[in-house]
Amino acid sequence: MWADDRASQAMGMALREVGPGRAVIAMTVRDDMVNGHGIGHGGTTFTLADSAFAFACNSGNRRTVAAGAEIRFRAPTRLGDELVATATERSRDGRDGVYDVVVRAGEAVVAEFVGRSREIGGALWDDAGEEQP
Repeated sequence: MWADDRASQAMGMALREVGPGRAVIAMTVRDDMVNGHGIGHGGTTFTLADSAFAFACNSGNRRTVAAGAEIRFRAPTRLGDELVATATERSRDGRDGVYDVVVRAGEAVVAEFVGRSREIGGALWDDAGEEQP
């Protein structure tokens, strides 16, 4: 899935960890990610959290997409900050899931994101680990 995620790669994200119901992705706030107030644009923080959510909810080898998401910004980000988004599965019921994502700049929590997922059917890889079309 990472190999085909051109959006996350274009934003300079790095996939650090993926495990059952969990993912960690990092990104540094670049010059083109700063808004007119001189702080990190909230949309870039949301995108980072959304990417971590996507990898966590697809970690069970079931094709899954976002059904909805919300974010609470807790602190501003700044040019040069390394943001780390950690996504964890809160619950999964049938084809629906809920995931919590915490975005940090160093030790400071800068955003809290909740994503709701929906399985759409099919596997991402086969038993040999090969990607499915």
